[in-house]
Amino acid sequence: MSVLTIYSEKSPEKSERFADFANIESKLKEIGVQFERWTTLEVLSAEASNDDILSAYANSVTRLKNQYDFQTADVIRLDSTHPDKAALREKFLNEHTHSEFEVRFFVEGCGLFYLHVGEQVFGVLCEKGDLISVPANALHWFDMGENPNFACIRLFTNPDGWVAKFSGSDISKSFPTLEQLQKELNV
Repeated sequence: MSVLTIYSEKSPEKSERFADFANIESKLKEIGVQFERWTTLEVLSAEASNDDILSAYANSVTRLKNQYDFQTADVIRLDSTHPDKAALREKFLNEHTHSEFEVRFFVEGCGLFYLHVGEQVFGVLCEKGDLISVPANALHWFDMGENPNFACIRLFTNPDGWVAKFSGSDISKSFPTLEQLQKELNV
């Protein structure tokens, strides 16, 4: 289930929650975040290659490439057996920005994006079928969980791919982790 939680920056216990797609999409649009649901008629097996995944979503990927002049698209997969899962999680949990906007489409699994906008923090639990775009220079972080299990299509305008500028803030420590939110939501 996709969920948006809007928190007060200084009082995370004060929040407003939305689980309806139209409400999530509308609230995120207000801060310049694109949120979509994609489907495919192709059945992808757990063993599907990255090329198979990109092929299954080729029409949607091509539409976004043409719309935003993306230069590259790839697939990132992480699961609980990944040897660098702890280091990657720690890196993504640090608040950062990118000079380009960040687009992720969840092919499988889930992850939790946080966007720090003004005096609010928007927590977006994304699941299979969700596409989220984080605006360029927006403060944000991502929690893939202690035992990640996701595959995402990533689109880039920068041929160097994922390049982050870290804010040095420890704000992410004040908000629920992926596991804490899932427990709270009973998922």
